[in-house]
Amino acid sequence: MASRRDRLDQLARVPLFSSCSQRELARIDRAADEITVEAGRTLVEQGRAGHECYVIVSGHAEVSRDAHTIAVLGAGDTIGELAVLDGGPRTATVTATTELDLLVLRQREFTGLLTEVPTLSHKILVNLARRVRELDERVYG
Repeated sequence: MASRRDRLDQLARVPLFSSCSQRELARIDRAADEITVEAGRTLVEQGRAGHECYVIVSGHAEVSRDAHTIAVLGAGDTIGELAVLDGGPRTATVTATTELDLLVLRQREFTGLLTEVPTLSHKILVNLARRVRELDERVYG
């Protein structure tokens, strides 16, 4: 298991958390659980309820919608934050294509972090806006 200092350094390298202070990183560290999943495991399934989101620390995952691959995710990417934010169903299925090291934030902790760590709220908004623009470009581009 990584030391606290190593975990904070690891969190600081995640783009979503890169502008957070050490104090904010420590708060995120306390709220998140670390897990490792094997290649081939489905993390989230399209249409199902979601009560947690994930941040990829290392490894890769495939995102599919209606059985069509739409993206490949890697270190620093987030999974499942839409369902956690709005309580709606998962919009895609995400499957590990390699072994994944993940941070897991359950809905309650995630919501608490958004209140307590303003830089995180801003980063998530920017991330979601980027995704909307990419989708808009694909559909109307």
